[in-house]
Amino acid sequence: MPKVKTNSGAKKRFKMTGTGKIKRKHAFHSHILTKKSTKRKRGLVG
Repeated sequence: MPKVKTNSGAKKRFKMTGTGKIKRKHAFHSHILTKKSTKRKRGLVG
């Protein structure tokens, strides 16, 4: 049976850590930040 190809979208979005866990970026952090309150943006940090 042939090897299964990695999903090319997932390949770009997820990173594997040294221990084998998966890192990903969370939504609502990158743009249209002007209409979000400072309090809300502070909560999104981290």
